[in-house]
Amino acid sequence: MRHTKLLQSFHTLIITGASSGIGKSFLEHVVSMRTGLTVFNLSRRIPEGIFTQEGLLNFHHISCDFSHREGTFEALDELLRLLSEQGPSAGRILLINNSGFGSYGSFPAPGISRQLEMLDVNVRAPLLLTERLLPLLHARGGAVVNIASTAAFQPTAHMATYGATKAFLLNWSLALREELRGSGVHVLAVCPGPTTTQFFRNAGMQQAILPESVGQSAAQVVDATFCALAAGRGLVVSGWKNKVTSFLASKLPKVFAARLAARVIAHFRPTGKNTQT
Repeated sequence: MRHTKLLQSFHTLIITGASSGIGKSFLEHVVSMRTGLTVFNLSRRIPEGIFTQEGLLNFHHISCDFSHREGTFEALDELLRLLSEQGPSAGRILLINNSGFGSYGSFPAPGISRQLEMLDVNVRAPLLLTERLLPLLHARGGAVVNIASTAAFQPTAHMATYGATKAFLLNWSLALREELRGSGVHVLAVCPGPTTTQFFRNAGMQQAILPESVGQSAAQVVDATFCALAAGRGLVVSGWKNKVTSFLASKLPKVFAARLAARVIAHFRPTGKNTQT
């Protein structure tokens, strides 16, 4: 089956934010394709329904809210302890930095504390987790997959901090890939567009920025990710429509791209709800 050979090459999966959305789709796909894999999930909630699936005998959930810095360090210490005591002593590692959230509104809405939490979850957490695991990745080989966004390709007024965090994650991933070239550790940046998850509602918007016909399912994003990983690519924009819009946005002058994005995003009204995904 598709991706089976790739997934068989990994012995350990470490993923963040697999309790819902794209992260849960990653987890479900891997479980369905690879038996005997040791899985570590760092998120606020245990993914529902995962334990009913056959073959996932070595699943470890570490409760973690990356917006709380002290708790993040405790969770990372727990991860390293479990890896040492209950994880395989050899074999390639797949790290998927998936956790993230956005918010809608003119800065600093919905509040500066929420903006800073977004930096912690979207930027700080992937850096910390990758840094902690880098010695193991060097020793055993593997891959780091960072979930960015098509928002990384242009300034996103009314979602300014979110877009900036994803631009950071995209450029950091591509630079890290070059630094690790030849080391046995592969780095892939994934840029989904609008996806049928709770992201937009959790960001405080009544509907997605683009219509559903333009968007993708989480499963399609996962499929595109593993195809790109198998091909050894460093960047994948999932979906041909997203590829086109991202390419055009990246070619526009930044000032013009910012104004265009602002006009599009400004049409969407907030729901008053902003939660982490």
